[in-house]
Amino acid sequence: MAEITAAMVKDLRERSGLPMMDCKKALQETGGDAAKALELLRKRGAAAAEKKAGRAMGEGRMGIYVDAAKGVGALAELTCETAPVGRNPDFIALAAKIAKHAALAGNADAATIGAEKFIDDPSQTVQDLLFDVLNRIRENMKIARVARVKGRAAGYVHHDGKLGVLLVVEGSGGSESLLNDICMHIAAMAPKALCREDLPADVVEKEKEIQRAQIIASGKPENMVDKILVGKMNRYFSEQVLLEQPFVKDDKKTVGKVLQEAGLKAVRFLRMQVGGA
Repeated sequence: MAEITAAMVKDLRERSGLPMMDCKKALQETGGDAAKALELLRKRGAAAAEKKAGRAMGEGRMGIYVDAAKGVGALAELTCETAPVGRNPDFIALAAKIAKHAALAGNADAATIGAEKFIDDPSQTVQDLLFDVLNRIRENMKIARVARVKGRAAGYVHHDGKLGVLLVVEGSGGSESLLNDICMHIAAMAPKALCREDLPADVVEKEKEIQRAQIIASGKPENMVDKILVGKMNRYFSEQVLLEQPFVKDDKKTVGKVLQEAGLKAVRFLRMQVGGA
């Protein structure tokens, strides 16, 4: 059997992030072959993940990546079992790496992304990255969702890491600071749609029915019902629709007006929360 030196163990530990004894044992089992030892450690990580697969994962982190030069951005939801792991630097870094891969590799599918060669290191898959961190942290984790956008994008992740936003606009005006402010607005105000036409028609019709019934029940004259209904529905849209919401940093203007004045047009937004929508 090849001699397992301290330098070999140290090198494997730096590459895997695992305890010295785990690295030494893997090297002993593979006759000192560092590549095979690393593969063995990853297989053990996969086995550990399988054993932990039934555990609930109600905590996690949103990873985000935006590349302005390439016109892409992505969000990645990485879930785990406990809040402390959600705040672990290795876990946070993993979420960011997955988001970067999703943005640049161009195939943001949570079901298949794990099998893809990691964009920054094709010698390992995205799943290998996850198993490496799982091996170190010893807690179940999963790539729950990934989403990718194309175009001029801006992003924001809330300070607790559990809520992420991506915004896509057209136009060269405005500043990155403004786009960041609008992303924070989306995080805080949780619009359901970009514009009123994007709201489900059945949801809008149901709201109209409810509002009409309330107006009639209040005893308003019949010839005033439709006029009052228009006002109530406008108020409803101002709560539900991003472009019609009063901007949080200047509530005298709507988000749509702020964008228009900056020479911008909102194309799409994503708002993703760990364990939710």
